[in-house]
Amino acid sequence: MTLRLDLLRHGETELGGGLRGSLDDALTDIGWAQMRAAVVDAGPWNRIISSPLQRCARFAEELAETLKLPLHLEPDLQELHFGEWEGRSAAQLMETDAEGLGLFWADPYTFTPPQGEPLPMFSARVLGAVLRLQQAYAGERVLLVSHGGVMRLLLAQARGLPREQLLQVEAGTGRCCRSRSMPGAC
Repeated sequence: MTLRLDLLRHGETELGGGLRGSLDDALTDIGWAQMRAAVVDAGPWNRIISSPLQRCARFAEELAETLKLPLHLEPDLQELHFGEWEGRSAAQLMETDAEGLGLFWADPYTFTPPQGEPLPMFSARVLGAVLRLQQAYAGERVLLVSHGGVMRLLLAQARGLPREQLLQVEAGTGRCCRSRSMPGAC
């Protein structure tokens, strides 16, 4: 049996765009509205799994309560830790570390932001969590509330994309991707 995994990225946050990483900022009113709109006519799910960061978890808690579904917060589904780049925009990084940003965008598997989490470790963490979900909830449909990096990784894996194309995968704010099964394309 396969796991049907729908992916939902958090909405707009109080501190705005840029590399949020492990920063734990809250959703704005717009972010809440984006997420609520994304799940209209979606589901039904058997359960909700969420990153514990509040930009994901608060919405997941609300939705789980509304739908009367079990909720599990999974630390391994947190965003990539960007180290010294956390909270900074690409424009800011172009002024201070254009070379590093270019290397990261060209192949994030071979360049790690200063004091950041290496992408191979992030990938192993996230894929390990999904494997545990597949084993625990085979045959179910699960909503995973998480982050752009997590969505990109899972979608790139499902589509069989080369690792250099990871950052080309679109994972818009407040976007819900409904899967047919995992592994598989949305």
